This record gives sequence, C-alpha cells and structure tokens, in this order.
Amino acid sequence: MIAPLLACDRSEKIAPPAQPLNTPALAGQGELVELTQLDPSIRLDIRYATANNFTGRQLYDQPRAFLVRSAAEALARAQKVAAAEGYGLTIFDAYRPWRITKALWDATPPGPQRNYVANPKKGSKHNRGCAVDLSLHQLETGELVEMPSGYDEFTQRAHRDFMAAAPEAIANRVRLERWMEAQGFRGISNEWWHFDFNGWEDFPILDIAFEEIG
Repeated sequence: MIAPLLACDRSEKIAPPAQPLNTPALAGQGELVELTQLDPSIRLDIRYATANNFTGRQLYDQPRAFLVRSAAEALARAQKVAAAEGYGLTIFDAYRPWRITKALWDATPPGPQRNYVANPKKGSKHNRGCAVDLSLHQLETGELVEMPSGYDEFTQRAHRDFMAAAPEAIANRVRLERWMEAQGFRGISNEWWHFDFNGWEDFPILDIAFEEIG
C-alpha cells in the first residue's frame, strides 16, 4: 500500500483550461477506445480505482483504461512485440478525466512532490487520452517485473536516468522504453512508467467520466 499524502478534500479553486480547437476529434480519431476491447490480452491494474495509490483513496468508480484510437492501436502493437519476447503490458492508468487530475493536485503538498503531478491549470496528457502509465509482467508467471521504483514513487528512483538499481530492474526499464518508443510513444524524465503519444497536442482536454464513455 502506498502511503497517502494529503486528503483529497484540500481543494484549490481551479477552472479547467480552454479546449483546443485544432483537434482531429471531429474526424473520428479523437474517440476514446477501451484498451481491453481492442486487445483483451492487455492486463489492467488500475491503481486509482483502488485505495492503493498515493492519495490513499479510490478515485475511479471503474477499473477501466482508454486512449484515443491512434494511441490505443499503437499500444496494442507494443503488446504484440512484448508478447513475442515473453512479456505483457500491465496498465496502471491511461485516459484520466480532468477532475481526477485536479484531485491528484489537491492531494499533493506544495513543494518538490508536485513536480510529479500535472498542474490542472494546464491539464495533463492523460486528460487528452494520449498518455499511459504502465509496466511489464512475465507471461509465464503473471508477475510484474522488477523496476527501479514502485509506481507513483516520487523519488529519484523513478527517474529514467537512475542507475543505482539492480541490473535486472534497469534492463526491464530499458525494455519497456524501447518497445513503447518504437510505436510512437515518448517517456518523460522523472517517471519510468509514463509515456506520451506523439501528436498529443492535437487532442482536447476532456473531463468525461468512464461510465459516460460507454
């Protein structure tokens, strides 16, 4: 269990950012696709649908994962590449309604830890359905592989350039990064689990609850 930081009822008054107009959503590519419907072999471990996250509270009503179609199809390709080498993708989070980004911000105390949390004034790439948090599991055992840190661990161990971890953990981090980047995703420096899909800026920030998607 991850130790919670602050209660989520510590709330700042922040309005969502304006919706961008230059989005291909009108052409159909902005639709949110459920990952397990596109590829049932993708495994979910949606932490914000449980209390096992850094807020200590359940934030999602349903353990589901969505991305815009182009990103979802790219992730399905990464899953096939991983499976060919005996691994599978385990998804911690994907599309995230804006209201949840706001709740995560409110749950994080001002200071260095907020470097790991998206500012709701700008919105998150998760809000656009263009970011995914994930790890790898072994197909043979179903167990998550060792990584240099836990998910949502706000320490240097989570950084992609952290090299003081076990060799196997570093190798797993590199595997994940290689497979994701080959399909058009890019990692960020301070979270090994987080990947943004190229072209994210063309999609709008959304605040649609999972149950409203279908």
